[in-house]
Amino acid sequence: MYDESIQRAIAYIEANLHATITEEELLRQSKFSKFHFHRIFLAHVDMTITEYIKMRRLASAASLLMHTEVRILDIALQHNFESQESFTRAFKKIYGLPPGRYRTNMRTLRRQGDEEMIEAVKGWFLSGGDLQHYEMGIDRQVVHEGRASGYLKSTLSVKNESFGTMMQQFKADRYIKQRIRLSGFLKTEQVSGSAGFWMRVDHKNGDVIQFDNMSNRPIQGTTEWNRYSIVLDVPEGSEVISFGVLLSGEGQVWIDQLSFIEVDERVAVTNLQGAAILQDEPINLSFEDGLNYSNDSR
Repeated sequence: MYDESIQRAIAYIEANLHATITEEELLRQSKFSKFHFHRIFLAHVDMTITEYIKMRRLASAASLLMHTEVRILDIALQHNFESQESFTRAFKKIYGLPPGRYRTNMRTLRRQGDEEMIEAVKGWFLSGGDLQHYEMGIDRQVVHEGRASGYLKSTLSVKNESFGTMMQQFKADRYIKQRIRLSGFLKTEQVSGSAGFWMRVDHKNGDVIQFDNMSNRPIQGTTEWNRYSIVLDVPEGSEVISFGVLLSGEGQVWIDQLSFIEVDERVAVTNLQGAAILQDEPINLSFEDGLNYSNDSR
């Protein structure tokens, strides 16, 4: 499956951000040919493998600039840039400021906003079975790309059956008769139950007609950033699409860089909502069909 191959490659990149990453090793991790790997990676992640590695290294560098006193030259060399000058050019292109000024400006903003770090996250709301045990917010230190990520975490000791979700809802109108893929990046820490994306498509009569919560491929424990996806159809008559990140039990999950795109029928759906199969006519009215009489004494 393409998702699994891409996840293996991304996991290798995350484990080697400060080391030399070779194309040969990425191909071995993905188990694809060179041409196929680059094409599939671009289609799924929306950037080339070279762009992705540079983006992740710059995001890691930005976090060090904001939260440590490590010298800019050391940060540049640690992230495999040949010089401070090449690092500065690449960093400014993405973050709009040279590293030194970024460090000063972001620290000033952080000090001014310390009391507002736990705040409402625009467009998102907290839901679930045990709201008092969970918290969501913005994280400016643990980031996959850019300057911030969202997070959902447990605040009290809870059982694995307890859960919270950071979610959104929107009208299904523009996606009717489409197959859509929700994808994004997740990172977890000490998740005792499970974590993952979820998405649901509701019919206008209130029925759930498509649903996936990654229960057959849960994320557990502590994991680095990786890409996950859900693919569902939006049939005619759909009214609401809901989605978010789910956390069961204790722990924390970070979420970043989500996207919704239409995909064709070659991309398999991940729907877990069993569809009822109607028979052509009533069957087994005497309850005798299918019984095995081979061991009877008659």
